[in-house]
Amino acid sequence: MSDSGHTRRRVLGASGALAGLVTLSGCGLFDDDPEPAPAPDALQPLLDEALTLAAAHTRVALAQPALAAKLTPLAEAHRAHAVELARVIGTTLPSGGAAPSAATTGADTAAALRKSEQAAQKTAAAACRSAPAERAALVGSIAAARASHAEALR
Repeated sequence: MSDSGHTRRRVLGASGALAGLVTLSGCGLFDDDPEPAPAPDALQPLLDEALTLAAAHTRVALAQPALAAKLTPLAEAHRAHAVELARVIGTTLPSGGAAPSAATTGADTAAALRKSEQAAQKTAAAACRSAPAERAALVGSIAAARASHAEALR
């Protein structure tokens, strides 16, 4: 026992407790910083493209009724892809409360849709090459569908 009334055992115990707190604070137990946001899923660009393509096909079909029979199934295929991608990613699709406007721009033509399909097919093919096995079949199927859509728009 020392002059101050502290025993060696008490001093060593306090030192050990202090070292433990320092260690715990270093591992983030007492850290008030928020967790970083998770990285976006690698399939998110495909989901975004599917929604964009579906809206573009619907918009052109509304503006050019003669093309509706050709474009409506393509728009529906893109919506089906979006639903499945959202399921795999674990996200919800944005609510589609508003219908696409019938107003078109110069870019809203079958030729522009074909170019969009070709670009989207390249995105899907690249994603397929880097996708894990459990996602490759879905992504490859989407790439093939986009290629066939581009051919249907010739």
